[in-house]
Amino acid sequence: MKHLFFSFEGPDGAGKTTIVQMLERHLINRGFNVMATREPGGIEIAEQIRSILLNPNNKTMDARTEALLYAAARRQHLVEKIIPSLEEGKVVLCDRFIDSSLAYQGFARGLGVDEILSINQFAINGLMPTLTIYFDIDPKIGLERIGKNQKREVNRLDLEQLAFHERVRKGYLMLLEQFPKRMRKVDASQPIEKVFSDVVALLEPFLTNANEL
Repeated sequence: MKHLFFSFEGPDGAGKTTIVQMLERHLINRGFNVMATREPGGIEIAEQIRSILLNPNNKTMDARTEALLYAAARRQHLVEKIIPSLEEGKVVLCDRFIDSSLAYQGFARGLGVDEILSINQFAINGLMPTLTIYFDIDPKIGLERIGKNQKREVNRLDLEQLAFHERVRKGYLMLLEQFPKRMRKVDASQPIEKVFSDVVALLEPFLTNANEL
């Protein structure tokens, strides 16, 4: 049985975290051994890096520093949590992975997708997701959802101008064209139940044949 490692991408406000939680319950009910996690974070060291990355007070952070910190958090998360879970035969659901760095730092920050890919290839050492689902939504709608969520912390990236979030979306759409075999798009502006059913439909071929892969 090959690894089942699914990553979920898109802007904040697209519903990724909610869908990952729903999917975790769904798969557990179907008898799968599941590990759901997030980036940056997931383990103690990476969570500490996350607090630095998303702290609204760190407005002077250099874009390359930001990119390197994300890659560092990813590496530690991978070796400490994702790889052991895959080796145990668990289905891994990851809220963000390498494509976030490519879209945010590589494209939106203008550091270059190839440059950021190189940094992260060093970090992940060839371990890519089985499938990546991108939640597509108009940045204005995503930001409105964030604004209405009183329980959600406001992080440093939320404070970016709309133009930045629009560049992030363009970056993701470019990645969909660059990695058509690995990435799929879901319309995140739909009702959450429809988004969830679309996601399950995309994962189903991998789950149905899990024991044969």
